[in-house]
Amino acid sequence: MKRMVFVIFLLSGLAVSAQSNDSVIKAAYLKSYNYEKMQNYPDAIKALLPVYEQFPKGYTVNIRLAWLYYLNANYANSIEHYETALESTPYSLEAKVGRLLPLLAQGKYDQVEEEAFNIMNVDYYNYYANLRLLVALRLQQKYDVAEKIAIKMLTVYPIDVSFLTEYALIKQAMGEIDQAAKTFADILILDPENITAGRFFTNNK
Repeated sequence: MKRMVFVIFLLSGLAVSAQSNDSVIKAAYLKSYNYEKMQNYPDAIKALLPVYEQFPKGYTVNIRLAWLYYLNANYANSIEHYETALESTPYSLEAKVGRLLPLLAQGKYDQVEEEAFNIMNVDYYNYYANLRLLVALRLQQKYDVAEKIAIKMLTVYPIDVSFLTEYALIKQAMGEIDQAAKTFADILILDPENITAGRFFTNNK
């Protein structure tokens, strides 16, 4: 019973009764997830709108809609729903980290940088905050800072392909082609079909 009340609390943002129409909510989420698997993001969003209309300030439904709007390339709506989720749960790192995605997609690199560093003040090694920060720094050509963060993260995720790829791209941008080539070669061992690494060797024959 305690777990059910907590789930409903997240849905509504209010301490509502567990007698809520739980089966209807579950069906809406299941339908939404199935549409997402088919990459039918507009219908995945539509499936959740009745839940959103019932709980417009609910954390869970806003987080879900924020993600789906991001996948559907509606970045303004995505940010709006992440921010609504944060209104009810202001310390949520998952909402703050999630919001970095549409901000990146909009090219708001300065804001991504600021918010990612704020997240890292709470969770220094947060995986996605560091990864999205690296992308923002690299795209702003702040290679020295980006390199330090990449090295930091590779000390705790030594064979993580995403961080290795960012490190290699940074080295390539800095003109350190030999180091970039070595790292891309390592990436192809871990991920033989890696598109970024394959493109590097195709372009540098």
